[in-house]
Amino acid sequence: MKLYDCGMAPNPRRARIFVAEKGLDIPSVEVGIIEGENLKEEYLAINPWGTLPALQLDDGTVITEAPCIFVYLESLYPEPNLLGIDPIEIATVASWERFCEMQGMQAIGEFFRNQNEIFKNRAMPGFSGISTIPDLVGRGKARAEWFFKKLEKQLGESEFLAINRFTAADITALCAVDFAKRVGLELPSESTNIERWHKVVSARPSAQL
Repeated sequence: MKLYDCGMAPNPRRARIFVAEKGLDIPSVEVGIIEGENLKEEYLAINPWGTLPALQLDDGTVITEAPCIFVYLESLYPEPNLLGIDPIEIATVASWERFCEMQGMQAIGEFFRNQNEIFKNRAMPGFSGISTIPDLVGRGKARAEWFFKKLEKQLGESEFLAINRFTAADITALCAVDFAKRVGLELPSESTNIERWHKVVSARPSAQL
């Protein structure tokens, strides 16, 4: 297997952390998003969507999107379990993992891309020709603040985000929170539950990736 990665981007980081939590050693290939390498013919021949991460199997099959890579790897390497064991756990982890991607990562990406000159013609991930909209910076910030409030409430009721142990939901939430900090979106005041959780999950060796 081979993982197409981008060190500065939050979505590929989700896959890196998942791989590390599984104790796997999968070679990676760096593809620069800032430089637009993900939109060049060489990478588009591997993943026509132009997004990262992508996992290429030994037979040439390519699995795109971090959650799909999670499912594939967990089916091969079920321990440690990161996606849930029984139907309720599986659904709960998937629900919170999707929430963190849709309401967290996408909101922060909206805030980041629409004020960044580098992405002026790449407002959406994976392709070019879509102009940024400065007014969406404020909307992205408002969406992110709402996301943090929901995160804070949930983490006041549970040590980890979805169930009573570390899962893929915590991976995506961690990447979202760290991404926000890197692009200048601070946590709301009184985010004590997020800060407690963040300290715990950030101490895991995989979080250093």
